[in-house]
Amino acid sequence: MTQPRTYRAVGLTLRKSPVGEADIISSLYTREHGKLDVLARGARRLTSKLMGHFEPLTLVRLSIARGRTLDTVAEAEVVNAFPDVKSDYASVARGLHVAELVDGFSASSSSNPLVLDLALQTLRVIGSQPAVGDGELSSDLPLRYFDLRILNLSGFMPELFQCVECGAELEPELHRYAAGAGGALCSDCIPDDVAVRPLSLDALKVLRLLHRTGSVDQLPNLNMPATVHAEVSALCTETVQYWLDRQLRSQAFIDATKFA
Repeated sequence: MTQPRTYRAVGLTLRKSPVGEADIISSLYTREHGKLDVLARGARRLTSKLMGHFEPLTLVRLSIARGRTLDTVAEAEVVNAFPDVKSDYASVARGLHVAELVDGFSASSSSNPLVLDLALQTLRVIGSQPAVGDGELSSDLPLRYFDLRILNLSGFMPELFQCVECGAELEPELHRYAAGAGGALCSDCIPDDVAVRPLSLDALKVLRLLHRTGSVDQLPNLNMPATVHAEVSALCTETVQYWLDRQLRSQAFIDATKFA
């Protein structure tokens, strides 16, 4: 059956690249078609109706015309520009973390509506959190929840309840963790050829809490010691970077906002 010449989609803009004098190639994650790269002709012109529609972290409703090499935007409407997320550098940095992971863990034209729902829910929570004096949000728990949930949706969720090496149930003591081995380890197991780090009981409890929480807007307001917060963030970042096989660009931005 011949495909229609145009189709519709609702998607979150992840990144954009300028092309020629006035065009943009935008990468979006859509509910209907997964990740798409589309050409927005003239979108950089100040007089264009598409001006501003393809800034990262913008939810848009699109009509798209099929092309030989690249599909082209025929019409676009902003559904949500997430102004609260874009109101300060700290929130923008965290929003770009969400976009970078959706981009990195998603295959082109492979749709998973749960990924888009997770991203949009996380952005709403980020936008609702006021920034504090040192440029850091009141908590990065929504990002850590997002990290674990997108790992789970992608098939890379780390094991947090049994030793990945011997299968024994983890006892309440000091454990180890290896992203390359698939998660937590008991105190007796040290697998070869992977980086292993200590895992405190408090950090393990927080990771398990994040795993068990139904949605990002149901996260409790935890008063974590700074050391536990840092350990959980480091473990999640290490795991995400292991599976993406690269450093996170957004992490440097987040770190910079903490000292702004």
